[in-house]
Amino acid sequence: MNRIDLRFKELKDKGEKALVGFVVCGDPSPEKSFELLVAMCEAGLDILELGVPFSDPTADGPVIQRGAARALTGGSNLAAAIDMTRSLRERTNVPIILFSYYNPIFVYGADAFYRNALGAGTDGVLVVDLPFEESEELAGGWKNDDGFALIRLVAPTTPRERMAAIAGNASGFLYLISKAGVTGGGDLDIDGIKDQAAILRSITGTPLCVGFGISTPEIAGTLSPFVDGVVIGSAFEKTIEDYRHHGNLADRLAEQVRQFKNAIK
Repeated sequence: MNRIDLRFKELKDKGEKALVGFVVCGDPSPEKSFELLVAMCEAGLDILELGVPFSDPTADGPVIQRGAARALTGGSNLAAAIDMTRSLRERTNVPIILFSYYNPIFVYGADAFYRNALGAGTDGVLVVDLPFEESEELAGGWKNDDGFALIRLVAPTTPRERMAAIAGNASGFLYLISKAGVTGGGDLDIDGIKDQAAILRSITGTPLCVGFGISTPEIAGTLSPFVDGVVIGSAFEKTIEDYRHHGNLADRLAEQVRQFKNAIK
């Protein structure tokens, strides 16, 4: 059982939901990024989604796009995210998932990525623009017993038949996208999300996390009864953007983690 599976088991035993936090690796700078990530993990983050900065983040809204641009300017990339994971493993046992587009992995090399990410202590990867029908190119050579998860996504428009096919190949958890479009705040169809979650619950026992557009602890708390975890990204990146020149940024993010965690318990 890998770290992701163990974390969901621990949370289920306690009757809690997972707080999954997305942050762009290297934002606002490589050195500061490590400090922020450690503070967030120590404050109660259940799973860390470490974003690999990419020049064309088509699924991300403007806040995360700007975070990726800052990280790229500072020299961050996929190799840096793997190195960051290795450094974080010296400070935390929180499960770490790399969030990437496929292009950086393709350029890096699928086999080298798998070998180096796993060796650094990464627990899985989420490739936002890689359909599950095409994922054999990436994951075909992976071992089934190494605990390295390929997180699958389900969109609001995904029909039941395709949900079943995606869920049948899922590991770690299923990522339910809460709205059409890109990341960031926006009106959410709570009833629609509840219905999609119920369908997935009837198809699979794999843990289910919802993300995109969850900008406040109140919204997170409203959605948490329907799922096993909630993914927060743009809200954390907005705090980094607004307070990146302040000395207390790590404390602000830690408090924000605690607020979201308390809202979904």
